[in-house]
Amino acid sequence: MTEQVMTGLYEGISKESVLINEPLKNHTYTKMGGIADLFIIPTSYEETAFVVRYAYEQDIPLTLLGNGSNLVVRDGGIRGIVLSFEKLTDISVEGHELVAQSGAAIIEASRVAYAHQLSGLEFACGIPGTIGGALIMNAGAYGGEVKDCLHSATVLTRQGELLNISHDELELGYRTSCFSKKEYIILEGRFALTEGDPALIKEVMDDLTHKRETKQPLEYPSCGSVFKRPEGYFAGKLIQDSNLQGTRIGGAEVSKKHAGFIVNVENASASDYIALIRHVQETVQEKFGILLETEVKIIGEEA
Repeated sequence: MTEQVMTGLYEGISKESVLINEPLKNHTYTKMGGIADLFIIPTSYEETAFVVRYAYEQDIPLTLLGNGSNLVVRDGGIRGIVLSFEKLTDISVEGHELVAQSGAAIIEASRVAYAHQLSGLEFACGIPGTIGGALIMNAGAYGGEVKDCLHSATVLTRQGELLNISHDELELGYRTSCFSKKEYIILEGRFALTEGDPALIKEVMDDLTHKRETKQPLEYPSCGSVFKRPEGYFAGKLIQDSNLQGTRIGGAEVSKKHAGFIVNVENASASDYIALIRHVQETVQEKFGILLETEVKIIGEEA
């Protein structure tokens, strides 16, 4: 970035909020990824809007980052600005509605709902992502998903305009939403919940947490379920039946505990991880004629 560009940037956000040449492995669940030219951490919606508008006006590439739980960043890193929501984490309750900022953990949102005896977010108690990421991919687990209780979202356009998007406009489907087609920046989600029995809510959440802890390889860095569920099948079962569990490329391994996970067992590079994803896809397609689609998002440049 030129000195002139940086001077203009600092007019709307403090230098302490801007990290230069920041290693993205520090900000992803897989502990992989190259360098971000600029890693910016706004502390308010006003700062967020300024950075978004500035990037648009200066024609600077802009990449959004939650907590990196469903993301693989290539080893060459990301050019331009990476906008982090790690300090936009407020969660509040207004009657039967829960409002959560984009950077808030959806697990924490489920806990706040429980604390207010509100039901509807129990399914999210084991999902490691943020509210923003959960909305983008209509995150779900154990029979529940975001679209079941999301009322609306507050977003920014790339020009910095504030919009409120209704449930129907969000086009929520299986691991997809309008955000895959429209360049909105999510600021917050509003969830419509119902009064519930706290004992029953806790029972469901405890059960789902136990399932996650016993069935998923939480002892290693990973980005969760790598593949979408093919219609009529389970990705993990197809991978298991292809004898791929334990298969390793570099430091990346198909989990022996849950075949749907690829874990970083020994300082894996993003290239290792992506190569193993491709190997799994090719092997399953050759054996079963089914191409597994990735649920994780792969971004950034090759090294």
